[in-house]
Amino acid sequence: MVFRKVLVANRGEIARRVIRTLNRMGVASVAVYSDADANSPHALEASERAPLGDPAPAKSYMNIEALLAAAKATGAEAIHPGYGFLSEHEEFARACRDAGLVFLGPSPEAIEAMGHKERARRIAVEAGVPVVPGTGVIPSESALLTEAEKIGYPVMVKAAAGGGGIGMHRAANAEELTRAFADAVKKAETFFGDRDVYLERLVLEPHHIEVQVFGDGRGEAIALGERECTIQRRHQKVLEESPSPFVDEATREKLCAAAAALARKVNYAGAGTVEFIMDENRRFYFLEMNTRLQVEHPITEERFGIDLVEWQLRMAAGEMALPSQESLEPRGHAIECRINSENPDKKFFPSMGVLTHIHWPHGKGVRVDAGVEEGFEVSRYYDSLLAKVIVHANDRPQAIERMKAALRHMVIEGVVTNRDMHLKILEHPVFLNGNYHTGFLKTDLGYFI
Repeated sequence: MVFRKVLVANRGEIARRVIRTLNRMGVASVAVYSDADANSPHALEASERAPLGDPAPAKSYMNIEALLAAAKATGAEAIHPGYGFLSEHEEFARACRDAGLVFLGPSPEAIEAMGHKERARRIAVEAGVPVVPGTGVIPSESALLTEAEKIGYPVMVKAAAGGGGIGMHRAANAEELTRAFADAVKKAETFFGDRDVYLERLVLEPHHIEVQVFGDGRGEAIALGERECTIQRRHQKVLEESPSPFVDEATREKLCAAAAALARKVNYAGAGTVEFIMDENRRFYFLEMNTRLQVEHPITEERFGIDLVEWQLRMAAGEMALPSQESLEPRGHAIECRINSENPDKKFFPSMGVLTHIHWPHGKGVRVDAGVEEGFEVSRYYDSLLAKVIVHANDRPQAIERMKAALRHMVIEGVVTNRDMHLKILEHPVFLNGNYHTGFLKTDLGYFI
């Protein structure tokens, strides 16, 4: 057996998704839960449960001492971090290792190397991966303006330790840049405890393309195709598809080769994602590496017929050899829509309340990864993601039609969701032609972002 018992250090749909694989493999699961999640589906479906107390994430799902204590009390041998919370926290990975627990993710060293965005840029350059023209850490406001003139406006100010779009600001001139710099530094210190920021040239109307990688931790890595993640609001992805309708085969090969080269450079272990931005001429540049399982990993699973969580478990236990790149055979087209409790017509304002009625879509080629069920209360403490609807079909037109049918059959009552927005996306001619950019929701659908 891979492991006898695994603690899932997360909540919602990703916790349920990991528990589902553990159950199928005959591995006992431990769910942790805050007071707000005492009756949540993930806490009720695991083999065992361990309370974390206060609903605030810093005191529950991000409390390293509490998580390690729960693992020790329940006899768990490994911890799966899911995504978000502590999934890309090198101190957590190191604490697990020091406690004799297997962290189901990359090494602390790999997380640290790729977690600092400016340092990751330097590693990408060493690996031969193209990067957007930019700078190292900016030491002062005077240096900021000098470097921006060298790069050329417009530019993007980024928090070096950032993620999720936090601490990112665009500037078209020196006056905007001065304000953006001050705001980025403030947010970087507040959210990441690190004041460092750097500059990159802003690629206008880009595509956001990412490549799923998987490494053995000994210098070998493979790429499992690309995902188009361009439709976003506030730098947060909304809809993803694979393969990208914009990427041609020659570019696809280069993207995947670059992503695998970067993973090999840091001796990456397990599942990770290398993110790129691509301009209108299909020139791509390294953006960042997410050292964890991504929210949109199901579309890769559907195309390749695999279970990435099972791969994580078996690789960590030494029960799996890394497949060869040549053995991977993607098929068809997959799309994922993130269903959030928010109102797109009111600046995506969060919607809270009790889910009074739910009907999930089902049928051939339809998968739902949900974190909630009927009767669940959507609270203010956590992310607005309720579920992910995933479809797979022979080609893109069929996948689009299958997703539209699935969404029309889905019912969620008690909160406002973004379902109708997804239907508008799927029917829009710009989306249908496959050449959309990151400003699509604002420029083509008219949403106030």
